[in-house]
Amino acid sequence: RLKPFNRLQVILQHLKMSNHTDLTPEVLLEKRGGAGIICLNRPKALNALNFSMIRQISPQIKTWEQDPETFLIIIKGTGGKAFCAGGDIRAITDAGKAGDKLTREFFREEYMLNNAIGTCKKPYVALIDGITMGGGVGLSVHGHFRVATERTLFAMPETAIGLFPDVGGGYFLPRLSGKIGYFLALTGFRLKGRDVLKAGIATHFVESEMLPALEKDLTALKSPSTETIADLLNSYHLKSQLDKEKEFVLDEHMEKINSLFSANSMEEIVKKLKQDGSPFAIKQLETINKMSPTSLKMTLRQLREGASMSLQEVLTMEYRLSQACMRGHDFYEGVRAVLIDKDQSPRWKPAALEEVSDEFVDDCFKPLGNNDLK
Repeated sequence: RLKPFNRLQVILQHLKMSNHTDLTPEVLLEKRGGAGIICLNRPKALNALNFSMIRQISPQIKTWEQDPETFLIIIKGTGGKAFCAGGDIRAITDAGKAGDKLTREFFREEYMLNNAIGTCKKPYVALIDGITMGGGVGLSVHGHFRVATERTLFAMPETAIGLFPDVGGGYFLPRLSGKIGYFLALTGFRLKGRDVLKAGIATHFVESEMLPALEKDLTALKSPSTETIADLLNSYHLKSQLDKEKEFVLDEHMEKINSLFSANSMEEIVKKLKQDGSPFAIKQLETINKMSPTSLKMTLRQLREGASMSLQEVLTMEYRLSQACMRGHDFYEGVRAVLIDKDQSPRWKPAALEEVSDEFVDDCFKPLGNNDLK
């Protein structure tokens, strides 16, 4: 047994350790020159977005938007591995199992933040260096400028965990050229580096080693307009020669993607992939077969409807879908299989596309009355 003094030392040491971790802010917000800078600071969690981060970023964007001395907003991540690898799925899962209100509040406030970025009156520059998935896409894709680097890894992998490509995915994905957005949404296909630009997700490509200089130049601009900022980004973009000659990873498959993923139902997409029989089609079929059938049907409809909606309308629709997922089975099962037990073999309910009825899918899209996202 410890002597009282030693025990006190242990307690103090423990307090010091736990305080030390709590003292590291999860978001760094600072004003530098004419720029407001948001830095996601959870490198160990690949800068995954949690509820407290959302609550810090949202009001700050509004403040900077109204500040005559702030001319642009820059968002970036620390640690060199990720911009933001997604939302804090673990916390949402735990909340859902406990019947906690976080399952409602997290999505509500995250989508309101996505909308604040999409409607921001100040130029918004996202430096998407590293892993950018799910919630990280929501923090970047709706802004004016998205700068990818050779380290960018983009994906919307939600159908693999019984969710759907939310954070405004129903808005930006169907607006990408051809059916590439449908392909990315249903298969969770990963795009790397310059391909993120070529797919139309990023607006610029800058080599990662140039980012500190770019950031310095952006903050040094004197009362810049959107055009001035665009000119500066373009000059860096033109200086970046890396992988310039490489052709787009999906180039040779675009014709197939456009025809196979233009079908009106998931069953039809699967049928077309089977009939096609090419190595590419077989690979996509294998991937789709691993996904939640409910998520796939939900996602296809989300994109088809979102194609003609405003961002706000899309986010309202996605909030309804998020709550349907929180009530259902597949989200918790997907998180268990992929993130918790990591056995990678989720048992979806229903287990086949044919068993997911149109009535069930219709229900997921129904308004929530007073609980709708406004």
